[in-house]
Amino acid sequence: MLEGSILQQLESIHRRSTRPIRFGVYYKNTLVALCHALEDHILKDDGQPLVITAFQRGKWYLQEAERYADIAQHSRQIVIMAAPDGGFGEHPTSQLANVDLVALDPGDAVAQEWHLIILSPKYTAMVICQELSEADYGGGGLPASDLERKFYGLWTFEPELVRETAELAIAHIKPYNPELADKLTAQKNSIQPSFVTPEDLSTVVSLVVHYLQDGQEHLPVPTAPRQKVLDNNLVSNEIQAFLRMAQLIDLADINNPMAAAEVVALSETMGQLLNLPAWQIKRLRLAALLHRIDPLQKAESVLVAGSSRRYPEESANPPSCPLVPGAQVLRTMPRLRAIAQIITHQTEWWDGTGEPAGLAGDEIPLESRILSLVADFQWRVNQKKLAQISREEIFTQALDECKQQANRFDPKLIDTLTLLVMGLQQGLDLTLIETKVSAGMWLIDSRWDSQSKTSQEIGSYPQ
Repeated sequence: MLEGSILQQLESIHRRSTRPIRFGVYYKNTLVALCHALEDHILKDDGQPLVITAFQRGKWYLQEAERYADIAQHSRQIVIMAAPDGGFGEHPTSQLANVDLVALDPGDAVAQEWHLIILSPKYTAMVICQELSEADYGGGGLPASDLERKFYGLWTFEPELVRETAELAIAHIKPYNPELADKLTAQKNSIQPSFVTPEDLSTVVSLVVHYLQDGQEHLPVPTAPRQKVLDNNLVSNEIQAFLRMAQLIDLADINNPMAAAEVVALSETMGQLLNLPAWQIKRLRLAALLHRIDPLQKAESVLVAGSSRRYPEESANPPSCPLVPGAQVLRTMPRLRAIAQIITHQTEWWDGTGEPAGLAGDEIPLESRILSLVADFQWRVNQKKLAQISREEIFTQALDECKQQANRFDPKLIDTLTLLVMGLQQGLDLTLIETKVSAGMWLIDSRWDSQSKTSQEIGSYPQ
């Protein structure tokens, strides 16, 4: 990272903290899609946000100047940092009362960065990246194609991190324009952003995925190996959008902020005790990470109740998950439809009285049965942590309460959970890994898309 850059300062602050930042590598087309999605949300929001951007060079800003004229109408203030060139200050957008330009010195490290920082009373968001140096590209050297330019950084909705980055950006602006920096500080302090609502978050994530996929469709077609790399980067970032959604849901729940991490650990251990194949444990892990996302829970079922056949007779398609109107965030990403299906059916009951499809017994997808049980167990354990009882007693009581719901949970899975609890009471520690949002490719598996999976493969497990 370039010394003195905003990215370097942010990394340095968090390097030895309890929450170090995990950065990723993004192709230019990915960043364009992310920024356009977040900018479009400004146009849909009435929160009048403070927007701070860095465009590297003025010519990149000029490509977006007309767009920023529209964004300015919905913002309290826009600040654009860039090395001045190509008529940087002459465009009409630059003359608007709530738009300020900061002409960076050519040697300024921020002139190699790409930022979009949004502070609104309703939500926060940012993309903060730095272009790789020629040495970073390695033996292949600088890319010949603009779309293959790479940037190192992150994007997030997390309020504390966005505010912190905004403060670093304002401090960087101060030597150039002290009066502007003071005005931005006052505006920042007047904005007290709350965690984005599930509805707004779903809208933003839908826009991100739409722009990522739409941008990919309009790219020049590179060679096959390069196309594979670009596709992988695209899918990884789509998954990151949903992981961020799940992360914020947990952060906003002050009573159970580690729900996703703990349900993941329990689910993985259950899968290992059941000798599930690696691809199924991967799928279970991702479902556990995302299990509290509202649109996934409200997905319509394509499974048939009261039948040993899990899909309609006329359907030749693999598991999919068409979503109810207003909650179509997963429809655009086929790789996550199976995950949505698992999460949707976590509310089915073993006796067939659950929702949404009234499935019973082994008709309920195995991963849904596991997720339902461990999520309930985790919630009960978390509720009892404030009680003045031992760790062993907490597990015992939570397990007993699960056992009392025989009509809800798979009895064989209750037996497996009993074994797991015995291990926990004897000192077994489950590794908790917080939601990783910098890399997602290890979470996906091409086998998820295979049409060769039978209902028996997904709906049953080794005895």
